Amino acid sequence: MGRHKEYLDKLSHFFQIRNLLLRQALAECLGTLILVMFGCGAVAQLVLSGGSHGMFLTVNFAFGFAATLGILVCGQVSGGHLNPAVTFALCLLGRERWRKFPTYFLFQTIGAFFGSAIIFGMYYDALWDFPGAFNVTGPKATAGIFATYPGKHLTIVNGFFDQIIGTAALIVCILAIVDPHNNSVPPGLEAFTVGFVVLVIGLSMGFNSGYAVNPARDLGPRIFTAMAGWGVEVFTARNGWFLVPVFAPFIGTIIGVMIYQLMVGFHVEGEARDRNRKSAEEENVRLTNVSTNNSTNNTKEVH
Repeated sequence: MGRHKEYLDKLSHFFQIRNLLLRQALAECLGTLILVMFGCGAVAQLVLSGGSHGMFLTVNFAFGFAATLGILVCGQVSGGHLNPAVTFALCLLGRERWRKFPTYFLFQTIGAFFGSAIIFGMYYDALWDFPGAFNVTGPKATAGIFATYPGKHLTIVNGFFDQIIGTAALIVCILAIVDPHNNSVPPGLEAFTVGFVVLVIGLSMGFNSGYAVNPARDLGPRIFTAMAGWGVEVFTARNGWFLVPVFAPFIGTIIGVMIYQLMVGFHVEGEARDRNRKSAEEENVRLTNVSTNNSTNNTKEVH
C-alpha cells in the first residue's frame, strides 16, 4: 500500500504543471468539454430519436445542469468561466488580466471541439442510420446537434440582436451572482445559480437560433463538424451565419457590463467604499483619542 501511494505521488509530481495560467486554461478546457458533451448529447438524443428520447425542455435542462457541472469541475482552479464572453466581461471590469482572455478563449474552444467529438463518436452509428446523416440544412439536418443554426424565420440582423440580448442577460445575471457587494450567493452555490440562469435563458430565448451566447461553445463544434463530414457548408450556410454567434456575444457582453454597472454595480461599490472610509475615519478618531489620553496621563505623572 505504501509503495503504491509513493508511486502515485511520483506520478502526480511528474505530471504537475507549475505554470498557473496553463493549469487554469486546461481546467477551462475540461469544464467546457463537459458543458458541450452533456448539452449536445441531449440535442443528439432529441434529433436522432425523432423526438422519442427528448424534447425542447430536456435540452435546456441538460445545458443548464451541464453548465453547473462544468463550473463545479473547474471553478476552484480557473473560476469556471466556460465562455469567452464571461472572461471578456471580467477583463473589462479589471477582475481578470487581459492575457487570460485569448488563452481561455483558445482552450474553451478546444474543450468544446472535443466535447462534440465525444458525442459524435457515441452516436456515430445512429447518425449513419439517420436519413440525411450529414445534412447541414433542411428538415433532416444534423449539423444543428453540435453548433447553432438560425430558424427559417430568422434574418442575420434579427439573429445578431438575438445573440446580443441573450448574452447581455447572461452577463448581467452572472455579474450579480459574483458581485460581493450585491446579494452574494452562499459559497458553493454559485455553480447551481449560473446553471439556473442558463436554463432560464434557454427556456425563454432559445427559439430563434438555439441561444449559443458563447463563442467557444459554437465555434469549437462547428470546426469539428466541418472536419467530420459536414464540410465547409457549416461556415457558409445562411450567408455566413457562423459569424453571428462568434462576434455578437462580445457586443452583448459590453452592453451587459454597462447595464449592470450603471444600474447596480457602481452604486453598491460606492456604498461599500463609503462604509470602509467611515470605518477607517472612526478608527483614526479612536486611535487619536487613545494617543491624546496617554499623553495627558504621562504629563500628569511627570508633575
